[in-house]
Amino acid sequence: MGAHRYEPYGPDDPAAAEARAALVAEIAATGALGDPAWRAAFEEVPRHVFVPYYFVSRPGGYDRLWSGDPEPARRARWLRGAYADGPLAIRVRDGELISSSSQPSLMATMLAELDVRDGDRVLEIGAGSGYNAALLAHRLGDALVTTVDLDPEITESARSHLAAAGYRPAVVTGDGARGCPRRAPFDRIIATCTLPSVPVSWLAQCRPGALILAPLATGLIVLRVGAGDHDGVGAGGTPCAEGHFLPTPAYFVPLRGVPGADQDTRRPVGGKPAQAGGNELFRFLLTLTANSLDPHEALALWRRERRPGRERFGVTVAGDRQWAWLDDPTGPYTWPLNGRGTS
Repeated sequence: MGAHRYEPYGPDDPAAAEARAALVAEIAATGALGDPAWRAAFEEVPRHVFVPYYFVSRPGGYDRLWSGDPEPARRARWLRGAYADGPLAIRVRDGELISSSSQPSLMATMLAELDVRDGDRVLEIGAGSGYNAALLAHRLGDALVTTVDLDPEITESARSHLAAAGYRPAVVTGDGARGCPRRAPFDRIIATCTLPSVPVSWLAQCRPGALILAPLATGLIVLRVGAGDHDGVGAGGTPCAEGHFLPTPAYFVPLRGVPGADQDTRRPVGGKPAQAGGNELFRFLLTLTANSLDPHEALALWRRERRPGRERFGVTVAGDRQWAWLDDPTGPYTWPLNGRGTS
């Protein structure tokens, strides 16, 4: 007799549905699913379909878990991981992590902060597994969602996963730093990869009042397009935006193809650190001011300002100038982002 061929879990598999319900309850306990529409999306979109395999780290490399493993114990381990509230490494190349599926509770927080309304057009930068695009498509409809990624292997895989789960948003292969002009204008842009600075091309593809939510310097910045016209900066049609960081810490894979986007890949990506204490907040300040502030000066500032949290910091984008700031965009503490600042 031939070996038994195991059939992978389908979108409606009962074991997967039970695991998904437990994950939703765990996320809801954090308060991140207060909007019934987002709760329904997390309840109904099958995450396991988007991660048919993923990698778990071990000393010296990674182990691969997959849905069709012939060993029942490893299949069960794969399913538990697919519905654990943690990030999953889904693409590794030459030992380097290049794509992940983000931590679901962090995704829920980001989607809630995106503040979408019915009819909003959304651009996602970084397709990943396609799971986040599926959540957006569940909430808004396929026609209003675009996801873009530089790697054709990633977009092909995301498109396949989305179709298997019954979703068909636009999946575009291209440079996320350039946005997606042919699908513009957008009411919301959400990035699932960390940035060294905000691509100005995104602002030009947004409607006035649009929101941009993106990982930056181990945090999440929320920018309102059209805000930040300080002392005439941004007048005359020049794209401008301004906003604060959320208090939530976040580590993501860098936006590839953009100089200066490297980060310490030893940290968790697509998720939150296990503990976010004072030292972690200081690392945020160090990362945010790396191009312009000596570490000793940063430490003195951090202590003098009584260990400020992320929410006291913000970013202003005005044409080709953009800067981070503490408390006030025109105050004494401002720093250029990626060499494009206020002076």
